[in-house]
Amino acid sequence: MTFELTEPILLIGLGGVGSRLTHEAKESLNSDCLLISHDQKDLNSENSIKISTKSVVNPSTQLIRGSALEASDEIKKHMENYSTIILMSNLAGKNGAGVGPVVSRICKQEQKNLLSFAIMPFKFEKERIFQSGIALKRIRQDSQCTIVIDNDALLDSNPDLTQNQCYDISNKAMESLIQSLKSSEISSDTNIMSTGKSSDNIETSLKDSLRMLYEDAPPNSIKRSMLYVYGGRNVPVGVLNTISNITGGTFDDDSTHVEMSSEESKVVMLSSIHGETKFDKYDPLGIISQENTIDWDEPECSIDCELNLKQLE
Repeated sequence: MTFELTEPILLIGLGGVGSRLTHEAKESLNSDCLLISHDQKDLNSENSIKISTKSVVNPSTQLIRGSALEASDEIKKHMENYSTIILMSNLAGKNGAGVGPVVSRICKQEQKNLLSFAIMPFKFEKERIFQSGIALKRIRQDSQCTIVIDNDALLDSNPDLTQNQCYDISNKAMESLIQSLKSSEISSDTNIMSTGKSSDNIETSLKDSLRMLYEDAPPNSIKRSMLYVYGGRNVPVGVLNTISNITGGTFDDDSTHVEMSSEESKVVMLSSIHGETKFDKYDPLGIISQENTIDWDEPECSIDCELNLKQLE
């Protein structure tokens, strides 16, 4: 099955990265946007929700999530007139990991058509791995379609890149993909987005994308792969046939979408995954089936109950 993008559309950006990507995608989709963050500097739009953590200036992910739950009615009110919700969240950050599961759960309760973009952390950000894994698992459960972008896989396939270069490459790939949403088909499932550095050699960019993809999922778990070739006006037809043959020999079911609106020559690959990915291992308890999991429907959070309990000596 493919994900159906139905109007009206609301883009929801969480935190700093989500807010920037949402603003850049707004015009290409002709949609409205909503920004949500606990940090006021991320909210540069009138249509925004400030998550209050009260006097706590360095809140934990769980505290931000608990505070977001208190704003659930306000979030629900903002999305009630929309058919499709596109959620942009950086799960390496506290805002994305904390608020993402709250927003996705509201969308499921309100029976909204939800497309989620989730950016995963680098593996050396060890303190963020666990929370990002839990948040991704919940968002995947609530979404009709999830697109995962793994900065760590991009760095592994291109070890000479800096962190900022990784961010820049993945953000530009997301922008290009969002611009193509109305003209292409996306599998209604979990999808891994992979890409490489902009290059005059499209075949090199394709090989970078394949390396990045295989960092996240084994070849036998890939059901279908959609290949987006940007800068098509500058790419010889023979080269397009070559990269189509490469993907055709790699996957059982593949298709090629040529997008010619970008000046830069690059490849973005979107692969539908069936089975386990490396993100399932981010949560050590992920091997426990949902049937044997207690309180799965309630996201883990921390709230101030203001209990007046006397200390016992």
